[in-house]
Amino acid sequence: MTLLARVYLTGALACLLAVGARAAEPITLGLVDEMTGPQAEAGVLVLHGARLAVEEVNAAGGILGRPVELKVEDNGSTNPGTVLAYSKLVGQSVVAVIGPLRSTQVQAASPTIAKARVPAFIGGSDPSLTRVNNPWIFRIRPNDFYSSKVMAEYAVKVLKASKIAIVHSTDTFGAGGKNALVDALKNLGVEPVLIQGYTNNSQDFTAIVLAIKKSGADLLASYMTNSPDVGIFAKQLRQLGVNVPWIGSASLATDTAIKLAGESLWGTYTVADFVIDANEESRAFAKKFRAKHGFDPDLYSAFPYAAVYLIKHAIETAKSTDPEAMRKALLGTRGLKDVEGTHNFESNGDSVHGYNVVRNEKGKISFIQRIDFPPP
Repeated sequence: MTLLARVYLTGALACLLAVGARAAEPITLGLVDEMTGPQAEAGVLVLHGARLAVEEVNAAGGILGRPVELKVEDNGSTNPGTVLAYSKLVGQSVVAVIGPLRSTQVQAASPTIAKARVPAFIGGSDPSLTRVNNPWIFRIRPNDFYSSKVMAEYAVKVLKASKIAIVHSTDTFGAGGKNALVDALKNLGVEPVLIQGYTNNSQDFTAIVLAIKKSGADLLASYMTNSPDVGIFAKQLRQLGVNVPWIGSASLATDTAIKLAGESLWGTYTVADFVIDANEESRAFAKKFRAKHGFDPDLYSAFPYAAVYLIKHAIETAKSTDPEAMRKALLGTRGLKDVEGTHNFESNGDSVHGYNVVRNEKGKISFIQRIDFPPP
């Protein structure tokens, strides 16, 4: 072999090795999670959902032939912790960040998300989060313009309520949901007989329960952020003799709330983005989740599971992990079905436009119907 041939051969081998090395480099995803603090139990479920999806993707060959790696940062269940966790992740060459889940945490992190210019797949459902001119926020759960419409129509037209009391967290999620619900009820000609806010992680809801009782309400509607709050409130509500029908946001159907409240939540209705029997995709996810963990998933696990697969879809559609290419691929997504519903992305980053109505049947969540709306 001539010297020139050996040079060419050596160069070709070096190129092949370099290509192989690049192909083997993992695609790194970030997860902002509540690993400590008052919402740590939810954080465990979020991590279960994200890890299950990553394991499935890697078992099927990864993304573009590359394995997926998940880096997790704890936000301590706080807003400042969320900003710090997000900053740490974007400094570690992640191609996308999943989370945070809470609307108030997303609001706090939004400037950091905009500055990082990396797609963020949020779980917060407050409508305002995607209306702050931040092109890097993608919501993969439906927002509360839709939950409020479903809640109002089901309360008035199906449950035949006319005197509705609203209880809500005073955080971003609860306040936004309350405002949307008041507007939705007004469109149906109903004025709430009571609107009462509370601070997250409260231990005593006695004053609120007595106000509901005094109001003469024939139905309770709620936007409660934290599952432990639901458990405490539900028990105090029933202990003080308030037994009117209750329809609330997704926290009523979480595993944590159901376990904490027990019989106090029996018969309640929930407007939920994820429910096992909503579609074929959610049933398949639940089967795999149950086989791995021994219990059913709820919204906390479904949201990050869906996020991993949407990131996979964006990268494979764009044939690139370039953030701008991924962003354009997501905005062009139409008719993509998964555990959260059917994704049709709007220009502001919203993607799902419907909710499920479910009922707590002696501790088991029973699917009633799915209600979808056309994108605005």
